Amino acid sequence: MTAPGLLKLEEELRFLKSSERPAVIRAIAEARTHGDLSENAEYHAARERQSFIEGRIAELEEITSSVEVIDPSTLTGEHIKFGAHVRLMDEETDKESTYQLVGVHEADIKSARLSISSPLAKSLIGKKVGDTVSVPAPGGDRSYEILSFKFV
Repeated sequence: MTAPGLLKLEEELRFLKSSERPAVIRAIAEARTHGDLSENAEYHAARERQSFIEGRIAELEEITSSVEVIDPSTLTGEHIKFGAHVRLMDEETDKESTYQLVGVHEADIKSARLSISSPLAKSLIGKKVGDTVSVPAPGGDRSYEILSFKFV
């Protein structure tokens, strides 16, 4: 995982512990004052929310305690690997796009951060500039030419 990815997960963990957890505890306490818990929709919704929050906290604690942080700027080489910013051209549409290959928990396609376990990232690992990769897609295989990559 990259350092910014870890920081984002740690921020989410802090927010859940300091804000969301106390808020749902207050909501449960408030719902209890409304009487019969067996027919109290507010109470059941708050308990469900609490279950989700506690599960996410446990998941984030597990991830952040066992993650290995890699600084892509310290990497070099002529082959694509984790952390690389890769510029590709779709050979069918000639459209260019750039992605950074990141860990599973920090992937965000809207931010051009591609999970290392995605089919496209898997096909890019070990390749170099000028290579063409074929990636299975729902509408048929897509081919991409690797235009450049860098470690930032």
